[in-house]
Amino acid sequence: MRVGLDFLRLWYPNRDAKVYVSDPTWGNHKQIAAKAGFEAKTYRYYDRRNRCFDAAGMLEDLANAPNESIFILHACAHNPTGCDRTKEQWKQIMDVCLRKNHFAGFDSAYQGFASGDLARDAYSLRLFAQHSNNVCLFQSFAKNFGIYGERAGCVSFLTNSAEEAQKCQSRIKQIARPMYSNPPIHGARIVDIILGDPELEKSWHNDLTVMSGRMKQMRVSLRQKLEGLGSKHDWSHITG
Repeated sequence: MRVGLDFLRLWYPNRDAKVYVSDPTWGNHKQIAAKAGFEAKTYRYYDRRNRCFDAAGMLEDLANAPNESIFILHACAHNPTGCDRTKEQWKQIMDVCLRKNHFAGFDSAYQGFASGDLARDAYSLRLFAQHSNNVCLFQSFAKNFGIYGERAGCVSFLTNSAEEAQKCQSRIKQIARPMYSNPPIHGARIVDIILGDPELEKSWHNDLTVMSGRMKQMRVSLRQKLEGLGSKHDWSHITG
């Protein structure tokens, strides 16, 4: 994400653009935006009173933000609320982004953990990519490959042509070179080996199903225990 935002700071056409992050969001989002030279602002996301996604609030903030703003969107398994959007809500979000010509930067750190299905967890990104190239992906393999200490991931931008892609990649390398020169290769090689072998990839998919299923069961158990102890609060949001 830092590399990608540095790239946008240098080359995004709207020089006055601000970076919008959800309220609440991962604690490091604002700091990364600030280090890249952006002012970070928030958009409404979680309705704390009703313990659900604030669809109306987010859509209103998207619509009221200046044209060509940059929005950081959690692709799935929203951190820290765990509250995700439906397909219809994603369609509404995309429609406003297209109308306002916003740039959507997708943070995908938990693909496969939200539902156990990689394609389902990538729905939002693929929906946007079908209708706009004002999209980039900040992707981490640290969690879904179980290599947290290796910090393996990548940043990807959509372009209009192979020539533009080559220029974009060259600019990104110029940013990464003085920042960390070369990333650790061990974690990346693990991911490459697994994704390059059909049997290993199938096994990994099965592991994601097991892990996501375990997390869902833990939520069910937590709610049952709280209610079993006599708590009168509504805990349905834990399993909702």
